[in-house]
Amino acid sequence: MSAPGVLSFTQQGWEQVLAKVKRALVYLDAACAESLHWGCGASRLLEAVGGPACHLREFEPAAVGGGAEQPKAVFVLSCLLKGRTVETLREIVGRSRFQYCVVVTAVSHAAHLTANHVPAAAAAELEGQPVFEQLEEKLCEWMGNMNYTAEVLHVPLWLAPVAPHLALTPAFASLFPLLPRDVHLLNRARPDKRRLGSLSEVDAAALPRELLLQIRCLVSGLSSLCEHLGVREECFAVGSLSRIIAADLASYAPAKNRRKTAAGRASVVFVDRTLDLTGAAGHHGDNLVEKIISVLPQLPGHTNDVMVNMVELTALQNEEKNQSMIAPGCLAQSSDTAAKALWEALLSTKHKEAVMEVRRHLVEAASRENLPIKMSMGRVTPGQLMSYIQLFKNNLKAIVNHCGLLQLGLATVQTLKHPQTAKWDNFLAFERLLLQSIGESTMSVVLNQLLPMIKPLNQRTKDDYSPEELLILLIYVYSVSGEFTVDKDLGEADEKVKEALARVFCEESELSPLLQKITGCDSSIKLTFHKSKIAVDELFASLRDIAGARNLMKQFKSVYVPGNHTHQASYKPLLKQVVEEIFNPERPDPVDIEHMSSGLTDLLKTGFSMFMKVIVLSTRLLKPLNIPELLFATDRLHPDLGF
Repeated sequence: MSAPGVLSFTQQGWEQVLAKVKRALVYLDAACAESLHWGCGASRLLEAVGGPACHLREFEPAAVGGGAEQPKAVFVLSCLLKGRTVETLREIVGRSRFQYCVVVTAVSHAAHLTANHVPAAAAAELEGQPVFEQLEEKLCEWMGNMNYTAEVLHVPLWLAPVAPHLALTPAFASLFPLLPRDVHLLNRARPDKRRLGSLSEVDAAALPRELLLQIRCLVSGLSSLCEHLGVREECFAVGSLSRIIAADLASYAPAKNRRKTAAGRASVVFVDRTLDLTGAAGHHGDNLVEKIISVLPQLPGHTNDVMVNMVELTALQNEEKNQSMIAPGCLAQSSDTAAKALWEALLSTKHKEAVMEVRRHLVEAASRENLPIKMSMGRVTPGQLMSYIQLFKNNLKAIVNHCGLLQLGLATVQTLKHPQTAKWDNFLAFERLLLQSIGESTMSVVLNQLLPMIKPLNQRTKDDYSPEELLILLIYVYSVSGEFTVDKDLGEADEKVKEALARVFCEESELSPLLQKITGCDSSIKLTFHKSKIAVDELFASLRDIAGARNLMKQFKSVYVPGNHTHQASYKPLLKQVVEEIFNPERPDPVDIEHMSSGLTDLLKTGFSMFMKVIVLSTRLLKPLNIPELLFATDRLHPDLGF
């Protein structure tokens, strides 16, 4: 096992599961499947199960049960064992002939006690794991014999490690910071309590129970990771939701004993993503992976991986009907060392170097297989990469040896040739123009620049922006601008843009899933201009919240760097500012990075010097289109926990 990190943490968790699955039917939910996909790969699980048949099933109410020849089941779940999850367990077990059931949950028993309203003081007195023990009894009951075997255990399978120092949290992909407008909703839900004036006054006690429980599940996972790393963590926060999460981790009772014996120390800094949506909605990240995940179709059931069309390596014609016949490739190559090395290089290099790196790997692989390669230097083209990939066609041994590399090569080619990649440059040009305008003009001028680009369906060409793409541009504008003064001109420009956008929504022949959520209408026939205008007014209220997201900051007030006679205006990511601040020994501890632990505050800088590299955890790999979904079409206050 490698040195303690996100990969060893995840693999260690899966080893515990693999020890239980021999000759079992294995049911996985989507988030655990994603952790397996990036952590050790489905092939590892299939090997551990053994036997000729495929025994992996999706955990859902309609899942096929087990017959008499399948007496053992293992359920691997990312969520609390409560509500819909327990109902689904009961349905599957009830229609099966199981005699041995193992249920693995990624959520600790302590978090289950919180979900079952057990006060912290009472939880501390409890012996054993009563919530898990009760479910074990229920499982035996559903299997039809109290002498059968049932096990319920906690294994923290909550991370999808996409690189040695970067991991994602699929079960929390829709967790998103609150906006000022959410304060009104919180006040409405607690009329008898003191009114909250702003986001800075929101604490855990003010949050809805579902969101609190979601935070507690996240904290349970973070505590397990700190235990694996052997560190006593000090918690810091930038932003209001981060402050609540950091405070919950700092006061999490099960972590207190662990911290007493931990050999190492670490700083954990939480950052609200809403403080800077410019980078996520923008197109100036010069990175190939960013483009791949933005333009290729999503792998079904996943939040972070994509489908790579593999038909080119077969004898089939590359037509749409054949694409669903051949299993798609993907980016995660957890069991292929060479492909993994290439993927990690792609994550951290600029676009130009990344495509050269893909070419180098393909050339080396073809040479090792003695394939008739024609070397070409200079600029890398999709056609050139494709000619190297096609050398492997009809050569089964070579394909098997380099399957992971070929998937990444095809992902690169398909991205470079994708029509959306050409549009990426249009976005980039407009964003650069906006950056220059923002410094020299008022917000009304910027909005008036955007107005001619808002075109109804019958006037749009392939180069024009769809309604969803217009929303991405608006988020970019409002996030990078920050707070602006409202005047008469802005009021007029604002109304013109809102009216144009409302008309565009109405004139769509079909509403996309995002527009259906935003407008509350499932078809364009039902969408009147009045309904559309109400929805657009709501959007703009959220956009103004995004512009004012950094108002409470003293130091990180802006992500915009004005131009001068030697440099053009530019964007400086908030995360970059935070990291520079932490690693700069000259500066005192920054005011905007709040210390949430009850300990010495000097650890922010010393804790980081202990890591040669920084571990980054993120809820997901964001593409521009995710942002309008999370901002305008997600119930941030009431996540669906299934009960």
